[in-house]
Amino acid sequence: MQQHLVISIISDDKPGVVEMLSSAVAENGGNWEDSRMAHFAGKFAGILRVSVAAGDSAALKDALQNLAGDDFKLQIEDALAVAADSRQTLQLKLVGNDRPGIVKEISRALAARKINMETLDTRYGSTPWSGEPLFTAECTISVAEDVSIDGLHDELDEIADELGVEIDCEETSSAL
Repeated sequence: MQQHLVISIISDDKPGVVEMLSSAVAENGGNWEDSRMAHFAGKFAGILRVSVAAGDSAALKDALQNLAGDDFKLQIEDALAVAADSRQTLQLKLVGNDRPGIVKEISRALAARKINMETLDTRYGSTPWSGEPLFTAECTISVAEDVSIDGLHDELDEIADELGVEIDCEETSSAL
């Protein structure tokens, strides 16, 4: 029987971080499945999902914990089984002048409808023509097939008007 672990990491950004982590996983019978990792302000941060035979789980957890130190922080969680149901997947794209509260307003609108974010990628930069602060975000969400998204579209339009940003929301696919 396979067990899944979700591992989060934050460390000083230096060569070899992924190699240390992947070696511990491979040497203890684990299989690296999904991950998102990035450099942020001198730190390296990531999250990954690993599968491992239930009998090897404790040894893998121990090996991973042995990597932890002052400049290498790990959190390991057993993944919970989630029942699959019919979902519609939507992609939100936002672009606008940066200002406080953009992520709060979007996340509030989704939470109010009990919609969970699958992914959220944000970027801060400047507009090429004026140098003004520019904020972009892409968010993948999934909602039950029987949920109407018309109200969500209306609220996102209101938020876009209030914040002076553009928000597009498109269905990308259906998944089971």
